[in-house]
Amino acid sequence: MSRLSRFLAPEVDRHLLVDQGEFIIDEVAKHWVTVVPPSLGLVLCMAVFWNMAVLGPFWWLALVAGLALFGYCMVLIHLQFMDRFVITNMRVFRVHGVLDQHLATMPMTRILDISVFQPFLGRILGYGHFVFESAAQDQGLRDIRYVGRPEQRDLTIQRVIQRAGLRAQLKAAEFDDEDFED
Repeated sequence: MSRLSRFLAPEVDRHLLVDQGEFIIDEVAKHWVTVVPPSLGLVLCMAVFWNMAVLGPFWWLALVAGLALFGYCMVLIHLQFMDRFVITNMRVFRVHGVLDQHLATMPMTRILDISVFQPFLGRILGYGHFVFESAAQDQGLRDIRYVGRPEQRDLTIQRVIQRAGLRAQLKAAEFDDEDFED
């Protein structure tokens, strides 16, 4: 059953460096808005099945079309379910795919910049897109789309980077307003 479960559930725990003390801080599934188009396809599928009675002797055409549409929509929903973005104490990584699985990872030390883009609909529904910049020219983990609560997730990543001591910080006692006067 464990071999079959790899195709049914995204097992991100098996990608952790447990012996090095790595643990998951946040596991992010795709936002629910990504399953709206395939769900609308399932509604259309029901309409196609409903028309089987109208087609008379050609009812099987509607059956084949309905089953094909049903299968296609279910595969799209499952692909969205299997797509995970994971924030750990050491790195960020993304695992996606069902039959072929793709793993892209980036250590916290390599993250130079994170851009968060929220389209108008994303601001209303609570999703956004991440763009990671690193020193590497070609990277496997650059765009992470349809992330729920992107501002909170960005702050989570920034906190992990800060707690790891990877970024310099200015203490309030060291800050002097006179340094910035004209």
